[in-house]
Amino acid sequence: MMGYPSLCVILLAFIWNIYGQEALNPLNRSKRIQESAGSDFSDCLPRANGPQISSDSPNFSMALRMPGVIPVKSDTYLCMSFPVPTTGSRAAYVVDFMPQASMNTVHHMLLFGCKTPVSITNYWDCGTTRGTCVDETSILYAWARNAPPTNLPKDVGFEVGRNSGVSYFVLQIHYGDVNAFRDHHKDCSGVTLRITSTPQPFIAGIYLLMSMDTVIQPGKRVTNADIACDYKSYPIYPFAFRTHTHRLGKVVSGYRIRNGKWSLIGRQSPQLPQAFYPTNHDVDVQYGDMLAARCMFTGEGRSKETYIGGSSDDEMCNFYIMYYMDSKHAIPYMNCMKQGSTKLFQHIPPEANIPIAVSPETMNSIMHMEHSTGHQDSSSMPGTTSEEQPVDKDVHLEQDPLWPQNSLQLGQVSGLAIDSDSNLVIFHRGDHHWGPDSFDSQAIYQQRFLGPIQQSTILVVNRENGNILKASGRNIFYLPHGITTDKDNNYWVTDVALHQVLKMSSDGSDTILLSLGEAFTPESDHNHFCQPTDVAVDYETGNIFVSDGYCNARILKFSADGRYLSEWGAGSSDRRRRTPFRIPHSLAFLPEKNELCVADRENGRIQCFIAQTGEFVKEIKKEEFGESVYAITFSPAGGEDGIIFAVNGNSLSENFPPPTGFAINYGTKDILDTFAPKKREFKMPHDIAVTKNGSVFVGDAASMTVFKFTAEKAHRSVKKAGIEVQELEEMETFIQTKVTPEQNISKTAAVKQKPYVAQHLKPLENEKKKTVPQPKKEHGFLPVAIMVLLLIPLLLVISVGVFICWRKNNRYEVKTEPSAVGGILGKISGKAVGSLNLGNFFASHKGYSRQGFDQLSTEGSDQERNGESSESENEEYMARPPPPPSSS
Repeated sequence: MMGYPSLCVILLAFIWNIYGQEALNPLNRSKRIQESAGSDFSDCLPRANGPQISSDSPNFSMALRMPGVIPVKSDTYLCMSFPVPTTGSRAAYVVDFMPQASMNTVHHMLLFGCKTPVSITNYWDCGTTRGTCVDETSILYAWARNAPPTNLPKDVGFEVGRNSGVSYFVLQIHYGDVNAFRDHHKDCSGVTLRITSTPQPFIAGIYLLMSMDTVIQPGKRVTNADIACDYKSYPIYPFAFRTHTHRLGKVVSGYRIRNGKWSLIGRQSPQLPQAFYPTNHDVDVQYGDMLAARCMFTGEGRSKETYIGGSSDDEMCNFYIMYYMDSKHAIPYMNCMKQGSTKLFQHIPPEANIPIAVSPETMNSIMHMEHSTGHQDSSSMPGTTSEEQPVDKDVHLEQDPLWPQNSLQLGQVSGLAIDSDSNLVIFHRGDHHWGPDSFDSQAIYQQRFLGPIQQSTILVVNRENGNILKASGRNIFYLPHGITTDKDNNYWVTDVALHQVLKMSSDGSDTILLSLGEAFTPESDHNHFCQPTDVAVDYETGNIFVSDGYCNARILKFSADGRYLSEWGAGSSDRRRRTPFRIPHSLAFLPEKNELCVADRENGRIQCFIAQTGEFVKEIKKEEFGESVYAITFSPAGGEDGIIFAVNGNSLSENFPPPTGFAINYGTKDILDTFAPKKREFKMPHDIAVTKNGSVFVGDAASMTVFKFTAEKAHRSVKKAGIEVQELEEMETFIQTKVTPEQNISKTAAVKQKPYVAQHLKPLENEKKKTVPQPKKEHGFLPVAIMVLLLIPLLLVISVGVFICWRKNNRYEVKTEPSAVGGILGKISGKAVGSLNLGNFFASHKGYSRQGFDQLSTEGSDQERNGESSESENEEYMARPPPPPSSS
C-alpha cells in the first residue's frame, strides 16, 4: 500500500536532482546563455592571440575569423576587431588576402582599417548606427559570391600599424539569409592576411565610386546610375577593380576621363563572383583627370521602386578601384559619391550598357541571397500600442515670462549654443542687418564699407536669469549666422558675408584658432563656401560638419584641423524622387547614433544622415511644419530615441498658424509637443538650443529677442491599463535630483540625463506610478517558475497514485492509519494543485515576463533606416530656383 507513494517520492527526488538544481544554478544558466550566443569557441576556429612574428623572417599570416556566430535574422551585419600585429617601430604591409567564406552563408564581406573600432572585446551588430569604427575608416578588402583570393603586385602592400592610421582590422560580414543557419551551425567565416614587415616602395589603396541617389523604377528595362568626380591628388596606378550590386545589376563599368577621352579601367557583371579582377589596361590617374562609373540596372520583375540601401531588398552601386601610389604620397582610401551629369555621360562608351551574360546555373545559385524578410512595425509590437503609451498632453513647454531679468540689447539673433557650463551663448548682428541690398546676384557682400560689427556679437548669459557673464566678438564679423561649441568650449561660427567658418577661443581674447574659406569670396569648391549657415561638431573625432548654405546646397565634412574629408547633398526620400536641398540652414549632431540631421529650410523638412559616410537615414516632414523648417537641435533625453526640437518659419498660406516650436520623437517622428510665446508671436525664429535640464531657448532674428521655455508644474491624469493615476509632480525638485554636470547638448548632445520635461514628452511607459504599486521583480523568479512547471505534472501523477492506493485499500477494506509520508504528500498535493492558479500567477507578473522581449522588439533595423524616410506627399523632383536671400 505504501509502494506507489514511495515510488513517487523517489521519482520526485530524482527529477529535482536533474532539473531543479540545474535551473537554480546560475552557473549552468550562464553557460547555456553563453553557448546560445555563439560565444563558445570550441565548435569553431578559436580567435588567434596574434600571429607568431619570427625575428628571422619578416613574413607571416594572420587569420581574421568570426568567433562562431549565429545570426538571428536576415540582413544582419556583424563586426569583429583585431589589433594590427606589432613589429616594433616598423609598419607592416598586407600583401595578400585569402577569403575563408562561402556564399551559401555569407552575402558579402568587407575588411576595414582604423585607429579606434567600436569594440575591441567581442563582435557586435554593426548594421545599426554603431557602425564599424569611432574614427575614419579605410576599406582594405571586399569579397562576395565565392570570389577567389586577391594577390597584390610585387612591391605593393597596404600599410598598417605605426603611423598609417590603421591600428585595428575590422572584419564586417553581411549575413543575407538567416535560413542558412537553420541547422544552428556557428559561423567562422573570415579572411587570412599575408603580411610582411619589409617596407614596400608602393602603397596600395582603395578608391570607391558609389551611387547614393539612384531609384530603379518597377518594370523599366534600363536604369543607369552614374557617378563622376574630379581627381585632385598625386598619381595613382589602378591594378584591380571590383563591382558590387544586388540582384538587379547587369553590368558595372569604371573609366578614367582625360581630355574628353574615356579609358576603361574595368567592366564586369556584378552577378559573377565579386572578386578583385585585374584592370583591362595600364591606366594611370593624374591630377586633373576624372573618374567615372556607371551601374546598369533593370527594374523588370519588380512591382515597386527600388532604392539604394543596405538590405537585400534594396540595391547598391559600387565600383572599387584598387590602386598603388608612391609611398611618399600614399592615401589609403578615397571615395566619390557625386552624381554624374547627363551631359558628361552622353559620351560614355556603348559597352557600359551592354549586359554581360551570366549562366542560369550562376543565377540560380544566388537566388537565396535575395531573400526578403518582413520587418514588423514597432507600433504593432507587444507593449507598444497607443493605449499603453499615451502622450501626456497636459505637460508641455511654456514661456518663462521673467527671463531675461534685464534687457540684453541684441541685434538680429542668428545663432544659439549651450557651452560646457550650461550657459546660453548668443550670436547676434549688432547694428548690421541682412536686407535686400546686402548681396548682389553673385552672393558678393555689398556693404563692406560699413566695416565689421563694433559691438560684442557673442554673449554668454546665465540660463537662469539672463544676466550677461561674458562678451566677445567685436570688430570681426559682418553678418553672423550660426554658432556651436566643441568639447573644449571653443566657438565654431559662420559669417554669410565673409563666406567663412571660424574657430574661436572662448576666453574673451577673440583669438581665431582656425579659418575655413576665403574672406568675401563665394565659391563652390572644397576650399570655399557660399553663405555657410551652421556648424556641428563630433565630440569623439573632432570632425566638423558645415551646412553650405544659401548658394551651395551641400554638407561638407572636415577633420578637426580643417582638412577636407567629404561632402554630400540631400538624401532620397521613400515616396518620391530626390529633391535637392533648398538652403540647408541648421545642423544637429546625434552622438549616440553617430548621425547628422539637417534642417532643409525651404523644403520644410528634416533629413538625417550617417555622419561617417553621408548615407541617408530618414526624413521628417510634417504638415504642421508648413513651408519651412529654420532650425533644429537634439536632446538624448526622453528615452532611447531622443527628441529633436525644431522651429519653423512664416508661411505664405493663411491656413498655417504663426511660427511654432516643435518637440519630435526621433524614432517615431511623432510631434510630442508644440510651444510658442504667450504674449507675442514668433516673427522669425532663427535658431534653437536646449540645456541638459530641459530648458529650451529660441532666438528670433526679426524681433531681436531670445525666448526661454520651461516645463511648468502640472496636475496630470494618466490612464494606463484601465487605471487612472492622479499625479502632482514638483518639477524643480525632480530636475535638481536628476541632473549632473555634463557637456553641451545643444548641437552636439552627448549627455544621457533624462530631465523631467523630456520624460513627459515621451510615451508614458516609464512614468512613476505613485498610487499603483508594481510587482517586485526578483531575479530568482525564472528558475522558480521552471521548477513549478516541472513539479505540476509530477504532482498530478502522485495524486493519481494516491487515489489508486485509496481505491485499492477501500476495495480490500484495509483500514490503516495514514503514514507520515502519505500525509506529507497529501499536503503537498493539496497545496500545490489546489491553491496555485498559474493564470493568476503569470498575470500578476506580466510586467516581468515581458522584460527583455520588448527591448529586442524595438531595436532599430535596416527596414527602419531604408524604408521610413519620408512623410511628404508634395515633394518635387527638382526644386524651383531659390529666391533671393531674405533677411535671415
